[in-house]
Amino acid sequence: MSDSKTETALPVIVPRAEHDISRAQIAKTALKVLYRLRAADYEAYLVGGGVRDLLLGLAPKDFDVATDAAPEQVRSVFGNCRLIGRRFRLAHVYFGREIVEVATFRAGPSADEDEADHLQADGLLLRDNVYGTLEDDAFRRDFTVNALYYNIRDFGIYDYVGGLDDLHAGLLRMIGEPAVRYREDPVRMLRAARFAAKLDFSIEPATAAPIATLGHLLHDVPPARLFDESLKLFLGGHAAASYRVLRQYDLFGRLFPAAAAQVEAEGEAGVSHRLLHQALENTDARLALDRPVTPTFLFAALAYPALRAELDGCPLEAATPEQVLQAGDRALDALVERVALPRRYRAPLQEIWQLQPRFGQRNGKRALRLLAQPRFRAAYDFLLLRAGAGEADPALADWWTEIQQADAERQQGMLAAATGEGGNRNGRRRRRRRRSSRAAGGESA
Repeated sequence: MSDSKTETALPVIVPRAEHDISRAQIAKTALKVLYRLRAADYEAYLVGGGVRDLLLGLAPKDFDVATDAAPEQVRSVFGNCRLIGRRFRLAHVYFGREIVEVATFRAGPSADEDEADHLQADGLLLRDNVYGTLEDDAFRRDFTVNALYYNIRDFGIYDYVGGLDDLHAGLLRMIGEPAVRYREDPVRMLRAARFAAKLDFSIEPATAAPIATLGHLLHDVPPARLFDESLKLFLGGHAAASYRVLRQYDLFGRLFPAAAAQVEAEGEAGVSHRLLHQALENTDARLALDRPVTPTFLFAALAYPALRAELDGCPLEAATPEQVLQAGDRALDALVERVALPRRYRAPLQEIWQLQPRFGQRNGKRALRLLAQPRFRAAYDFLLLRAGAGEADPALADWWTEIQQADAERQQGMLAAATGEGGNRNGRRRRRRRRSSRAAGGESA
């Protein structure tokens, strides 16, 4: 694949008879946009992940459109359209809750333009609203497999950059000079990891090589954007593979430095790695069954190694709620410097951690209060993770599994047995301490 578009005069065109993409596989909303743009005498192509996934036999999550119409012209064609963005000016066409994103063909700065108007001194791309041709647009995209176009006029696949060959070879290759493209937008390194994980592709060696030396550029990316990228990495159905690829290219530590340091300190047989791996595998399994996964629980797992580091060897069961809260605050304060976890997730995440010591208190009233706690189910699921990772007692996790399924009579029997085995020992110790305090005049002091 050539790095220069001047060496590629014409695209490879795969006619409809030679590929498997059918209009029946494309969302009706996307087809409406494509047909209406064509009727208005504009070029209109399906582009990017939608084309790539259809060629791989996957079901795309969304369909993007590329056109020679300027954003304002797109808006004039669609009354249900809104223009967004400054660095990337885009048109969003609304169909109820569905959105079809329409982008105008883009090009790099022309020879007579000052490229400094578009780039910072370190190469970061500031503006990308220079419009061009279909060929220009292909060479401005990130990876070759994302630069394939489905033409609504003739239903052919257009390939300017060798994307079809890389698709068949299972290779993720950067268009252009990889180091330059990463400097333009460091998030492309995370995108490389995400696509490699999702597609089970190899990252082409020249595309992978600069990541080791340029990963630090992610520190300059706004934390809010890295939160969005983290959700794409870990809530796209390929979380466990994303974790593996991120670690392979030393990118996990760019997002979660404290967690990565704890994982490395413990090794792959340690609690932190085992818990993370299992949590991400469980996430993939739930998504495969179309079951919900919340960022709260996901980040409770991703940040848990940092909490372990802050507790400095103190077992979670032995920590007081205040210790867990303070250690959790320190772990999350450090996290949000890199990945901006929204505040609405922080309190419930902390609650999942703080409830863990309470699972060891199985006397009647305490256990029943915990069962009725609104965050019980999430905390229980986290207990199962900890037990599977070798941190919590599996017998304790089994007890809480059984009591949820038991009828009232069986629950009372389990609670009585647990109390007899010392399940309320902590409560007795606290009552003794209170009696001692009263005897010494402590409560009235």
